[in-house]
Amino acid sequence: MGLFSKIREGLKKTRESISGQISSMLHSFTKIDDELFEELEELLVMGDVGMNSAQRICETVKKKVKETGEKDPNAIMGLLQETVAELLAGGQELDINTQPSMILVIGVNGVGKTTTIGKLASRLKQEGKSVILGAADTFRAAAIEQLQVWSQRASVPMVAHSEGADPAAVVFDTIAAAKARHCDVIICDTAGRLHNKKNLMDELSKISRVIDRELPGCSKEVLLVLDATTGQNAVNQAREFQKAAGITGIILTKLDGTAKGGVVIPIREELGLSVKFIGVGEQVDDLQPFDAEEFAKALFDRSQS
Repeated sequence: MGLFSKIREGLKKTRESISGQISSMLHSFTKIDDELFEELEELLVMGDVGMNSAQRICETVKKKVKETGEKDPNAIMGLLQETVAELLAGGQELDINTQPSMILVIGVNGVGKTTTIGKLASRLKQEGKSVILGAADTFRAAAIEQLQVWSQRASVPMVAHSEGADPAAVVFDTIAAAKARHCDVIICDTAGRLHNKKNLMDELSKISRVIDRELPGCSKEVLLVLDATTGQNAVNQAREFQKAAGITGIILTKLDGTAKGGVVIPIREELGLSVKFIGVGEQVDDLQPFDAEEFAKALFDRSQS
């Protein structure tokens, strides 16, 4: 299955939910008018695009209709695809330009954080990069063991301490090991707790100080893993983590199991965060780099549905 086919298949439920309803609605109109845009906005909100993003998208599409003089309601789908692609574009590339580069991965329990780290390590290794993992989520039961399984699957080394150890100490030792092995990328599994923001901020601040001291000027990504099936809750979660942790990007998992894939849009539009990768299945290669044009096409192109 090709890359676009994989993304298209992964977004099947979302496409059927959002695009299917929009397409039916457009067929019931003979002209483009305010009523059409009111219904379009409502359907976008129902598709987990969020009120603010839905309004912004409709305003942009309305402007394009005015500029082009378009009269056919069925042309709206193409304009919608174009608008969403533009809105989501930019910032998808990982900043891993130094040797080593640091990727800190954050996410609450159940979002697929450890699995995502394993898939990301495997992907980077396939791209020819040497990767080392750090098990710095030391307070969650079985987190270290789960990461160990993925380090073996991806055939990459891992540094771990005992459960309950200081996460910053794990990061320190992982950096030392990466330097000794001349690794290209360090991926650290870090805190997933948000019930106490101060603890989270303190822990991440301590980790950041270690990184700044041991790897001054290194490329650093702080990626938040979100579960797409939670819809608007994922946006709220991203907002809270953004305040606490200085997130640089999002990895959105479980897109294949939900009709709520539209949540990508408010994450980008309202929070200004780029989606770096999307998870569209269980296989190791189902973590795909996010492509705004392909995503919009998979969401709104009805030609092969």
